[in-house]
Amino acid sequence: MLAAILAAAPVAPAPAAPAPAPGLEWDVVSRRPHDAAAFTQGLVFDDEGRLFESVLYGDADLREVRPWSGTVVRSARLPAAWRGEGLALVGDELVQLTWKAGVAVRWDKDGFDALTLHTYEGEGWGLCHDGERLVMSDGSERLTFRHAETFEALGHVRVTLDGAPLEDINELECVGDAVWANVWRTDTIVRIDPASGQVTGRLDLSGIIEPHPAQADAGAVLNGIAHDAEADTFLVTGKNWPEMIEIRVREPDALSP
Repeated sequence: MLAAILAAAPVAPAPAAPAPAPGLEWDVVSRRPHDAAAFTQGLVFDDEGRLFESVLYGDADLREVRPWSGTVVRSARLPAAWRGEGLALVGDELVQLTWKAGVAVRWDKDGFDALTLHTYEGEGWGLCHDGERLVMSDGSERLTFRHAETFEALGHVRVTLDGAPLEDINELECVGDAVWANVWRTDTIVRIDPASGQVTGRLDLSGIIEPHPAQADAGAVLNGIAHDAEADTFLVTGKNWPEMIEIRVREPDALSP
């Protein structure tokens, strides 16, 4: 009797597989000098067009850089045991992660005075501000959302690409309702829906710089994304790259025939 009932029971359909993330297209708009000694970890514009950079190794850990010449305007140092990582702009303040120290430093944007320290567990990789909260990566497939002022963890989301977890999420840039992220040790940038964690677009930047600096130094990988809101372009670079490259991103269906 039970077997007959089970046989007659409706079978729930299998969940639909997620649609593959589309490949996005890009065009080079300009090429600009970059300090090849800068091991870039974070890159962000302010609303006045000033460019700020976080550097893991080098003569300075936090810099303001002229976006067209790459000239360092001013800089500040972290304690010797700390290594600068992701960088986000919150109002008139910069929030800078450290790699393994478990400390985020809040700086005054104009004077480069250290204002506040926030602590967190685990590693710090990428950071961006979506207008309401901070979004942080730690090298895993997880993005953590944090209070923009207190740095308190508010929740997290697991990033997936075509249904599979995507690890090595690194430098972040919040643009509109999306989070753009470098994937460490690749020439790929992904666009992430922070509500679901799903990758909604992939940007393959293979060939954007020749010769590729990673040919001579395996650590010289793509890293650094800054969105220029006025031009609606991205400025991208890499660790110890001699160039910053301005690109315009296009959806696949926007391609000319």
